[in-house]
Amino acid sequence: MTPTTDTLADLGWTAHFSEQISEEEAQHCHPVRVMAVHRGKIAVAGEGSRDFVSPYIPGAQPTDDHPTVGDWLLFDDAMRHPIRVLQRVNLFKRRSPADPRKDQMIAANVDTVFIVASCNQDFSVARLERYLVLAREVGVQPVVVLTKSDLTDTPETFAAAARAIEPGLLVETVNGRDPADVARLAAWCGPGKTVAFLGSSGVGKSTLVNTLRGSDSIATQAIRAIDGTGRHTTTVREMHRLEQGGWLLDLPGMRELQLSEAASGIAEVFDDFTLVAQECRFSDCSHRVEPGCAIQAAIAAGTLTPERFDRWRRLAAEEKGPVSTGGRRRS
Repeated sequence: MTPTTDTLADLGWTAHFSEQISEEEAQHCHPVRVMAVHRGKIAVAGEGSRDFVSPYIPGAQPTDDHPTVGDWLLFDDAMRHPIRVLQRVNLFKRRSPADPRKDQMIAANVDTVFIVASCNQDFSVARLERYLVLAREVGVQPVVVLTKSDLTDTPETFAAAARAIEPGLLVETVNGRDPADVARLAAWCGPGKTVAFLGSSGVGKSTLVNTLRGSDSIATQAIRAIDGTGRHTTTVREMHRLEQGGWLLDLPGMRELQLSEAASGIAEVFDDFTLVAQECRFSDCSHRVEPGCAIQAAIAAGTLTPERFDRWRRLAAEEKGPVSTGGRRRS
């Protein structure tokens, strides 16, 4: 056990969690937060101390939630193991790459998500939309952070493309190596706040983390000049202390973000299509060849684009998974 000066408030503790602990439990248990997830063990922090413990919760069923980074656990002082995961404020998850029938937890109890993309040829509106759907689904405020602004003469072109995805979307364009530039992100990184980073490998997440922390302890790798993409650098999900007092989750780059149970997030990010679709003649319109399709009429009129339509349908199909379809129903 390593002593620290952290209080529960420093770690992000709120009334949401304290209300879940009974007076009896408080006599022999204390709360700890999962700071990192390693194979076979987790790093936890409580008031005044840090430790490595087993993630195994005695009596937990295979279908129960298991600890992930950002979780709060109730820890039994005598038995030296966690007894349960406290109810989360939110949870990021994806379909498991190993088994699409299962979900993989990514991070819990996040206040803000920085969706990181770079101002180069690897910039992708479709990828940003995927991350935005994930953020909207769990109800976490997204901020798009465009890195490597120093490597282009037209950073505002990338910012404008990102802002066009959603009205009022927060977008910050930064040089990740410049502390004065990165300081614009400080408003989301205050004491007790938790910020998660989502983005593909090579977009400058680790460089940005190093600057926010005032440290170069996170390994970085150069991108491939041929296509602007990078290799995986972060291999452990963990929380890093920020100079502003908050915590940052630097997550591994996800090459295949398969959405799971994200229907409301898709509807929010693509609300322009969702609203128009309500005017279709058939309630189960595929928006391809049916008569009276409002979506196709809007595309023909130029108020909706076929490119965004394709991305909308692809995400919606992915979220639902394989399903059988019946005949058309009149609305």
